[in-house]
Amino acid sequence: MAHLVFTLSPLLLLLLSSIQPTHAVDYQVINNAANTPGGKRFTNEVGINYSQDTLSAATTFIWRIFQQANPVDRKGVQKVTLIVESMGGVAYTLNNEIHLSANYVAGYSGNVKIEITGVLYHEMTHVWQWNGNGRAPGGLIEGVADYVRLKAGYAPSHWVKPGQGDRWDQGYDVTAYFLDYCNSLRNGFVAELNKKMRNGYSDSFFNDLLGKSVDQLWSDYKANYNS
Repeated sequence: MAHLVFTLSPLLLLLLSSIQPTHAVDYQVINNAANTPGGKRFTNEVGINYSQDTLSAATTFIWRIFQQANPVDRKGVQKVTLIVESMGGVAYTLNNEIHLSANYVAGYSGNVKIEITGVLYHEMTHVWQWNGNGRAPGGLIEGVADYVRLKAGYAPSHWVKPGQGDRWDQGYDVTAYFLDYCNSLRNGFVAELNKKMRNGYSDSFFNDLLGKSVDQLWSDYKANYNS
């Protein structure tokens, strides 16, 4: 049987590489609490390699949720660093650095690997999301991050139930479930809302995308769950 062999010229290879650029992100994990109970548990039950893989997977997932296949629609982040350290709280993100509490890791009573995976999806969202140049409500920003965690399948059992909460911008799980409701009315709503928040913020974005004020949408959402 004859075999046909095709070769690409160096010039053609160069042209292909120029129109298919890579947009790799570097992920670094530093355990500054390695000798503490939480730092040791992080090493043994989560691990640096798994954390790096999770940060990468979360990035890909977030780009898909935000419909950012085109790199020009994303933030120009080239490196993300996860730092495990002794501190209060759970985690926080500052620019492209995620700080994770070793104290929280030490005290968590459930499957800490799954929990930290969810936390990393939340925090990675803060790395990539637009925040209206600082003008978007903090509750909405946290709600978008928990929405991503929800859609990734890492919502913990202690979250509120859909329909619960006092305000649409109460944040975190309350706002995440509200955004999920809004997204059910218009598939891709969260992606479009995030895109609108690239340069500013207004509550009118909800009306622009869904034809109702955010307060009316919240009322509809509550009525949908009779809560």
